[in-house]
Amino acid sequence: MSDDLRWHLLISKSYELKIAKAFRLLRSHNIEPILIKGWAAARNYPTDVPRYFSDIDLAVSPSDYPAALKLINSNEFGGLGIDLHEGLRHLDTNSWERLFEDSQIKEIDGTAIRILSSEDHFRVLCVHWLNDGGAYRERLWDIYYAVANRPPEFDWDKCLNVVSETRRRWIVCAIGLAHRYLELDINGLPFAEEAEQLPDWLIKTVEKEWMSDVRLRPLQTCLREPRELIRQIRKRFPPNPIQATIEVEGEFDNRTRAFYQFHDLFKRSVPSIRRITSVLFRK
Repeated sequence: MSDDLRWHLLISKSYELKIAKAFRLLRSHNIEPILIKGWAAARNYPTDVPRYFSDIDLAVSPSDYPAALKLINSNEFGGLGIDLHEGLRHLDTNSWERLFEDSQIKEIDGTAIRILSSEDHFRVLCVHWLNDGGAYRERLWDIYYAVANRPPEFDWDKCLNVVSETRRRWIVCAIGLAHRYLELDINGLPFAEEAEQLPDWLIKTVEKEWMSDVRLRPLQTCLREPRELIRQIRKRFPPNPIQATIEVEGEFDNRTRAFYQFHDLFKRSVPSIRRITSVLFRK
């Protein structure tokens, strides 16, 4: 075993202990979370392939979100690094109740950990990766391994046909990108031919993103770094067409991205200005 792999296993174990603690603490307040991404995605990776993660993504029901948010900002949860989600929001359109009903229980350090079903979690992984504009090529491996190492009982109908045709196409295209760039074997998949038919604009966008050394940062974090602020503003114009399409629930096969990009720019501008203003005028 290499030193890098040994170090990865130690770091992963420390995060597992934090995950277990987070579940115990939230349950002590009668809040039942679901773990997404991170550790849940790493379960699909081979044991000798590290999958690094730096925070703990927990989703809670919208009704529990205000109380959960207050709790994770308290001293009791200090140092756990929780990224709290109000339901699945834009990551999935199925109801929280249905997602919860189909969720699974795994175990970490003697603690029951709730994760989404394999089918539901796969949709979340795909939409999350696309919503980042396809910028993180290394995270495309999450999609690769989720397909390559899916459990025998994995049901593509349950995965793809419980969302709109629009979202189904997003997910098939994400699989197609893993096939094109990571050589994911899609032979035998019922939608293999469709997955190979990727829109030209999608291919151009991911390849452009992978050549760029600029990653999006919140503008309010760059206010004391003028050069970086300018780079970040330039990065946003025009908006990433993948991210814009996802944000406005757009069609991948439409001929133009312009409407989606304009809509997304308008949608993001007001919250961004508010965050910047709050930083500038913070006492």
